[in-house]
Amino acid sequence: MCGGDEVIVVGGGNSAGQAAVFLARQARCVHIVIRGADLGKSMSRYLVERLARLENVTVHPFTEIHALDRTDRLAGVTMRRLSGEQTHIAAHALFIFIGAMPDMQSLTDCVELDRAGFVVTGPALSTASLDTDAWRRLQRAPHFLETSIPGVFSVGDVRSGSVKRVAPAVGEGAMAVSFVHAHLGPLR
Repeated sequence: MCGGDEVIVVGGGNSAGQAAVFLARQARCVHIVIRGADLGKSMSRYLVERLARLENVTVHPFTEIHALDRTDRLAGVTMRRLSGEQTHIAAHALFIFIGAMPDMQSLTDCVELDRAGFVVTGPALSTASLDTDAWRRLQRAPHFLETSIPGVFSVGDVRSGSVKRVAPAVGEGAMAVSFVHAHLGPLR
């Protein structure tokens, strides 16, 4: 799936935890980025305990996404702690699970957002978002859950047009995995 790459999961709820457990099966390292102190406040105890046992999962508390490093596709993510310390991780996959109230200010200049602040994906992307060298080089339409940045996917409540329910969000997460395969396949 993620073929030994490092991946980033943003969010501290159950959807983020379930995604991290799933991704940890194949990714070299799963980085969970959360704004709070720990996962215990917003995630079920069984998931917190399961994640703690996974050696290739790292939780980054008091941290937000600061910048995305990209050319044709996602090449890395710069995270910033509340202290101001910044860390760069070379990652080709970013999964965002941040809940029903979008707080995407850190991505405003990176991905297309709708008027309410939700991430626009797939066929809903504007012509302007698709009129870039990166999309022209790929010579394909964006995948259903793909953002305006090729290789960056958005699922669940933060996605514009989602139904804001757990079951569809989990399904979208699983669907995003297949899109990651489809995106990375020709690039390898």
